[in-house]
Amino acid sequence: MYSRSSEPVRFERDCAAVLVPQGEAVTLPAGSVGYITQALGGSWTVIVEGNLFRIAGADADAIGKKAPMPIELPAGATDEDVEKLVWKQLRTCFDPEIPINVVDLGLVYEASVRPHEGQSGQRRVEVRMTLTAPGCGMGEILVDDVRSKLELIPTVAEADVELVFDPPWNRTMMSEAARLETGML
Repeated sequence: MYSRSSEPVRFERDCAAVLVPQGEAVTLPAGSVGYITQALGGSWTVIVEGNLFRIAGADADAIGKKAPMPIELPAGATDEDVEKLVWKQLRTCFDPEIPINVVDLGLVYEASVRPHEGQSGQRRVEVRMTLTAPGCGMGEILVDDVRSKLELIPTVAEADVELVFDPPWNRTMMSEAARLETGML
């Protein structure tokens, strides 16, 4: 789901949001009016009174949208099956200001699936990722988004997301499609 339009929106109830790019948690009151500027990966970026806010999928109903569908994993899925789903989920994580997922932006350095110690049939996912800029106020929000989306995968008991800055990110880490989308060829 993607939108670059400015779809009008009215908040039907008080709604948790994150101020972009500062990363500050706020509550937008019922009755607030704004516009959806980006709808990607099951979250929305809205502009209200000149400020950008990120609305999580769990709060979709507050803006008259449907929450994302639950993730399904076939019975007897292997670690490889789960790893494919991990990468698919990572591609649903977006910077609220950039319409490109964290994988195509080149922000994910590593993602691995391991058995979760002490929990038979459960898995642990370990991710190493970075940000486009070390001082990005949305850093912890993106890390939490990655963690929570990975923990939605059946059999994933824990997702450990480590934010690293070595090597530093640069535009050559972006996929060709991402460079084309942003005009950074």
